[in-house]
Amino acid sequence: MNAKLIGLGIGLVILGVIGASSLFTVHETRQALVLQFGEPVRVIQQPGLQVKIPFIQDVVFIDRRVLDMDPPIEQVILADQKRLDVDAFARYRISDPLRFFQSVGNESTVEQRLQPIVNSALRRVLGNVTLLAVLSEERAVVMRDIQEQVNQEASNRFGVQIVDVRIRRADLPEETSQAIFARMRSEREREAAEARAQGQEQSQQIRSRAERERTVLLAEAQRDAQTLRGQGDNEALNLIAEATGRDPEFFAFYRTLESYRRALTSEDTTLVLSPQGDFFRFFGSMTGGGLMPDPRDPQAVEEARASAVDEASDAAVAEAVPSDR
Repeated sequence: MNAKLIGLGIGLVILGVIGASSLFTVHETRQALVLQFGEPVRVIQQPGLQVKIPFIQDVVFIDRRVLDMDPPIEQVILADQKRLDVDAFARYRISDPLRFFQSVGNESTVEQRLQPIVNSALRRVLGNVTLLAVLSEERAVVMRDIQEQVNQEASNRFGVQIVDVRIRRADLPEETSQAIFARMRSEREREAAEARAQGQEQSQQIRSRAERERTVLLAEAQRDAQTLRGQGDNEALNLIAEATGRDPEFFAFYRTLESYRRALTSEDTTLVLSPQGDFFRFFGSMTGGGLMPDPRDPQAVEEARASAVDEASDAAVAEAVPSDR
């Protein structure tokens, strides 16, 4: 009885082991490849419980999700001979598990094999476009062309479908950026120097125009002043000539008063002349009225001179004004 129970237990264990070895589950995110003695015999892409021959067949699970690949930054030369450091990434899906297993075997290997393909497609496509195309709306067309070229080669060789290829960044190299910045700085300095030169030219033109206007205004003012001065002198000469023609004695008296004004302007003026000379003839004519001072009294002489000049001036003006009217 015990032997039967032991045999039954051993049989159940063997059946359990065989059942566990012959059954396996395929998850929704995976696909399976059944191998028999290392050779693939069946591809399972539907999720659920599956059966295999125990101890003879093995199962290799392959991811069926969209996977990411981030190759290193690649420097490319564009059609306009511009250099760019391109940072791109790709997304792929394993579409043919059998070819994938036969060509690369696992995911880490396929990424290493895809990186040169992506870089080569980047160089070919970007080598035929300009920098403006990369930085404009044409960038989507450029990325689609790269995706098609990578997808064609990757699908045929590795059983991988390229879902998307994107250019994350496209920057100028550091040395190129510095050269561009230096050229931009030189261009701005040239524009600033040109603007300063134009400003100085305009400033000189404004100054020259103002100086010319100033010279013209001064010349016109001097001309007008000379004209007015000439008219005044002409009127003065006419008045003097008219007064001289009417009264020669008044003209002589007027000229003598002018001589007194010029000769006796300073308080310490000293004249060594004879009182009976022609210069003091009008002083002599006043002696009859008792106005001639004592020559030995300087103060009296000065007072008499001043009084005589004032009286002579008043008399001359009083006589000349009615005659002009």
